[in-house]
Amino acid sequence: MDQLKSNSANSCPLTPLGFLERAAIVYGESTSIVYNNSTYTWSQTHRRCLRLASSLVSSFGVQRGQVVSVVAANIPAMYELQFAVPMSGAVLNNINTRLDACTLFNLLTHSESKLVFVDSFFSSLVLEAVSMFSKPPVLVLIVDDNDDASPTVDFITTYEEMVENGDSDFKWVRPKSEWDPIVLNYTSGTTSHPKGVVHCHRGIYLVTVDYLVNWAIPKNPVYLWTLPIFHSNGWSFPWGMAAVGGTNICLRKVDAAKIYRLIKQHGVTHMCGAPVLFNILTNSPHSEPLKNPINFMTGGSPPPVPMIVKAESLGFIVTHAYGLTEVAGPVVTCAWKQQWDNLPPTERARLKARQGVRTAGVTAVDVVDAETGGSVKRDGYTVGDIVLKGGCVMLGYLKDQVATSACIRENGWFYTGDLGVMHQDGYLEIKDRSKDVIISGGENINSIEVESVVHTNTAVNEVAVVAKPDEFWGETPCAFVSLKSDVVITEKEIIEFCRERMAHYMVPKRVVFMEELPKTSTGKIQKYLLRQIAKTLAREGNPLNGYDGMVPSAT
Repeated sequence: MDQLKSNSANSCPLTPLGFLERAAIVYGESTSIVYNNSTYTWSQTHRRCLRLASSLVSSFGVQRGQVVSVVAANIPAMYELQFAVPMSGAVLNNINTRLDACTLFNLLTHSESKLVFVDSFFSSLVLEAVSMFSKPPVLVLIVDDNDDASPTVDFITTYEEMVENGDSDFKWVRPKSEWDPIVLNYTSGTTSHPKGVVHCHRGIYLVTVDYLVNWAIPKNPVYLWTLPIFHSNGWSFPWGMAAVGGTNICLRKVDAAKIYRLIKQHGVTHMCGAPVLFNILTNSPHSEPLKNPINFMTGGSPPPVPMIVKAESLGFIVTHAYGLTEVAGPVVTCAWKQQWDNLPPTERARLKARQGVRTAGVTAVDVVDAETGGSVKRDGYTVGDIVLKGGCVMLGYLKDQVATSACIRENGWFYTGDLGVMHQDGYLEIKDRSKDVIISGGENINSIEVESVVHTNTAVNEVAVVAKPDEFWGETPCAFVSLKSDVVITEKEIIEFCRERMAHYMVPKRVVFMEELPKTSTGKIQKYLLRQIAKTLAREGNPLNGYDGMVPSAT
């Protein structure tokens, strides 16, 4: 058998781009994309992507490995670009639409982006950013159906003109190696400055197939895009929907009334989003029990138990997943056991709030001691660093070997930066970000545990707990809270509520009421902004309750 080795027939580079070719054959006349009054089939989507890739190469001279950026909402062009840009040989860079112009300029500079596709709704933002360049990248305008914008001198052409002028018989640029980069994604910046995560064709292919199997997605699902595609390529779902011939219902922005209307109109079967989306849907006056159950995958932060109970009472089948930009999508999910079906709703929700176990495509996940590197006890209490390994792990951070080496260690593990425990049944549960642990008088306080208790108060809509500097204790918990509409509760009442339900050293010493907590565009609460507020107010000696200062803009 030693004579049998890899060859050109069995070692073709893995890439998710081939899913589109197959979709055009198998699901050619099936609906691929729906947006307002526009509808496309898979054969049309395939041809449009080929034409666009052709134009990138022939008209703009885009070469293999160059970066092409996109600033757009969840519209058809954004979906098509997930295929078309890498089909030209370029590396796709989706950019968060909620960034400020200065940050956008920095990302475009760092990535050395050659060309930027710009959704007309964000043209002013991008034009402000590129005005900072001495030699700006080429700009292409994506004109939305509901926008009357037209190209200006700043835009060399439009998206649709590129599609029209392209060649539908274009032989798309296949990767020379499955390790060739396919996407560049900048982290959401919840804890620090964004870093450029680079993934290869192989990694994206593996994570895409992995979640199709893990979530048991059938053929022809109807997927509603409530998760921003710019966030880690929509957890790699654009490629997965092509693999199973799904219908992509595009949604420019989250609006509860429109979401419920689209669910009824199109028979939505699958959705994804951060836990904040549950708040939007369950607290909307338009909420009502679903006619047919919808599979809803959530991640980004642990969903509070009451939130899961309420969502499932409406008919959402919640799957709690865990992943990072660095692993391109959900790699740990709370795999459900049939015997749990008979448990009370609150107990089912408590189990479902855990992150769970590795998906089938991930090699290993563990919780290790920070000093020894060995596995912690499986007791649900001993906290350690969450680490994992598998084909989904990024190639590294662009132009940042120091940061790459800090998380991809020589021991063969990727260190996520999250802290967690491993339960006796082998299920993982996150306890905190390593930067979010509060050390008060020598005691470690997990902010997520405190948040879980505060959130059980019926007056609370959202909560985030961070460390506030304290001269005596070093740090004490400070809770930032937004309340449900037409509800009144005092700081003292929330503190007393917590004292009755947790160890006193864990109780927030201050409660700050805010109309809305600062978040990234993917719904993650930006704790580093809240820490800045807590530090500033503690330093100035001002009372925290009733804080009405400006919250820094979300990035």
